[in-house]
Amino acid sequence: MYSDETLYFLALKEVKTIGSVLGKRLIEKFGSAKKVFTSETEELLSVEGITLERARNIKSFNNWQHINNILKKCEKEGIKIYSLTQPEYPKFLREIVDPPLVLFCKGSIQPQDHFGVAVVGSRKPTDYGVRVTEKLTDQIASYGITVISGLARGIDSIAHSSALKAQGRTIAVLGSGVSYIYPPENKYLAEKIVRNGAILSEFYPDEKPQKEHFPKRNRIISGMSIAILVTEAGENSGALITASFALDQGREVFAVPGNITSENSKGTNFLIKKGAKLVQTVEDILEEIKQFIPSLKEAIIKSDEKFIELREEEKVIFDILKEPHSIDEIVYKTRKNISEILATLLNLEIKGAVIKIEGRYVRRH
Repeated sequence: MYSDETLYFLALKEVKTIGSVLGKRLIEKFGSAKKVFTSETEELLSVEGITLERARNIKSFNNWQHINNILKKCEKEGIKIYSLTQPEYPKFLREIVDPPLVLFCKGSIQPQDHFGVAVVGSRKPTDYGVRVTEKLTDQIASYGITVISGLARGIDSIAHSSALKAQGRTIAVLGSGVSYIYPPENKYLAEKIVRNGAILSEFYPDEKPQKEHFPKRNRIISGMSIAILVTEAGENSGALITASFALDQGREVFAVPGNITSENSKGTNFLIKKGAKLVQTVEDILEEIKQFIPSLKEAIIKSDEKFIELREEEKVIFDILKEPHSIDEIVYKTRKNISEILATLLNLEIKGAVIKIEGRYVRRH
């Protein structure tokens, strides 16, 4: 079920003093994990950060029985292992400085999952935080965008559940192994996620959650996303750590504003103050991320056509206005008289289907 390369990636993960940063450098240098182990010491020393001690740790590694036990465990439980060089490995996560060398997965990663949006926030949200998260996540998922979060209590769980209710895909990144669901009350939710997405972890399947695991988990959530949305968070929330990782990784950060007297809004208001984009509607997010998702712009247009009922004469002008046009240009293209055009444009403006910019009309998005 697993390739030799997977075995060597697990071995590289096990080598003492070789973490994610050096592991990535070694893979970039040699092209495969197996070649790391079969290379001469002098070749290993040519990689920045590889000392003689680290090179010796690689050459002397012999704990293959441990690796085989992990593989047997994963095979028995149907756990996939995605290594750094596999096409299924999250595209944007691969690009960060310290990507996990391997990810353990229940479920599957699909092509659209490489362009997901992370939704994170407080473990104890207010009613406002719940409503906002449900609404925005439902809309994000309805556009075919995978929702990524951490399966924690509160906002994370709401984000996963809302994405599933919208019949969308969602991915949960754990601070434990994929066979040790935490918190335990989310076991049923995790099962639903596996059927409609994936649960992922860089930790071995049976590993219990540890305090130091969660910052590591957070860098994966932000790293594999094209953007991160914080819907509600206190000033010491773990969601702010995820947002910090996102900024370091060059990701777009969005935040929902909240009541200035609410403790649960201090984190999101702080992010906005520091430059995060303020989110009032899902369009605030879509406008920024559509450049990353080729199908999204067309999906937005189709959504407009679906929810805004247009008469036949309105559709003709709506289709013309993919690009800005003056009234004279619209008259010329439709061969209709100007009074008809003006009346139709007025109706389209009232419906919110078109807007006027610098004297020229253009349809939304």
